[in-house]
Amino acid sequence: MSCPICGEETARSYRPFCSRRCADLDLAKWLNGAYAAPSRDPEDIEKALEETERSRSSGEKHSQFRH
Repeated sequence: MSCPICGEETARSYRPFCSRRCADLDLAKWLNGAYAAPSRDPEDIEKALEETERSRSSGEKHSQFRH
């Protein structure tokens, strides 16, 4: 079996990983949301669109002052 992070041979004490480092890297991915599955809930999609619109309009306001 190979480590899902780096591809090295796994170590029994860290299986399915090869080392504590790769196990910690995997945990960090979970905690940072890298393994999150996208939502298909219409309310979540609507909220994401609203947040995108807000950040775009906020970005436009800030870019006016840069010139």
